[in-house]
Amino acid sequence: MYLSDMEDLLKSELNLSDVKLYGEGGGGQICQGVGYMTDMGHLFVKLNAGKGARLMFDGEYESLCALQNTNTVRVPKPIKVFDNPKGGAVLVMEFLDMTGSNRYSTQLGENIARLHLHNEEQEKKSKLKETSVHKAEGEVNSYVDKFGFHCTTCCGFIPQDNSWHPDWVTFFSRKLQQQLDLVQKDYHDSEARDLWSQLQRKIPAYFKDIEVRPSLLHGDLWGGNISETDTGPVIFDPASFYGHHEYELGIASMFGGFDSKFFKAYHSLIPMAPGFSERQELYKLFNCLNHWNHFGGGYRGQSVSIMRNLLHK
Repeated sequence: MYLSDMEDLLKSELNLSDVKLYGEGGGGQICQGVGYMTDMGHLFVKLNAGKGARLMFDGEYESLCALQNTNTVRVPKPIKVFDNPKGGAVLVMEFLDMTGSNRYSTQLGENIARLHLHNEEQEKKSKLKETSVHKAEGEVNSYVDKFGFHCTTCCGFIPQDNSWHPDWVTFFSRKLQQQLDLVQKDYHDSEARDLWSQLQRKIPAYFKDIEVRPSLLHGDLWGGNISETDTGPVIFDPASFYGHHEYELGIASMFGGFDSKFFKAYHSLIPMAPGFSERQELYKLFNCLNHWNHFGGGYRGQSVSIMRNLLHK
């Protein structure tokens, strides 16, 4: 994918003098990943030639920045996003030597829980500052009291509507509606449409006994987006937003990669709330619909089955 001029482009965009291809690898079903040795150090470069590449990479860059700023879990340090003159866009980040994902399961579970608790900790700090005589003039409150994100992020290649909203049920229902709209656009599935028309009226009932506070989420935490270095766990390829912390566990429990030690460590810091199992099905539904829209009708059966089961509970 148009690598011949990438060394010169990196030199120009990053003001480098020494850039050498380290080897192709990484990436996934949507993007290509390439490593380079440079006078800035070892860099990982993601490339995508699609029309929406810049939007996708801008969102990933902002997501990595937000996650990094919490100091709760390691992510590759983002460096720069820029357009590729040959089409699409480029995202440059720190290269991390990652292998496997099993040695640090407990630490990863604790780290993700701390990530999800970080915004709540910021709220506590902001309240203390409000009552403190030592509060600095003009000091910025970093607590986020709504659901959403300050920019568009992409779950896969689908842009997510991250417009801020004070109510989680409304915000999440909007996310589901977007996926169902895409299903109808491409597949005209009357059963899915009819099931959704019934289920959307029932969604508030799954949250009646809990208070949902905004947590910063990775947003696409499946087993393919976690790994480890010699010193600890790493997460990458985020599609971040502020949402319900349980949302993160929906996809984490779907495709493997997370063992029992991860979940035990996570719930030691954030215990399961009443209705957790039913809400997990709702969050799995979003991911099944998202996969249906990405990869085709192979995910139809699971999507429809989840809606049927939720309606009968």
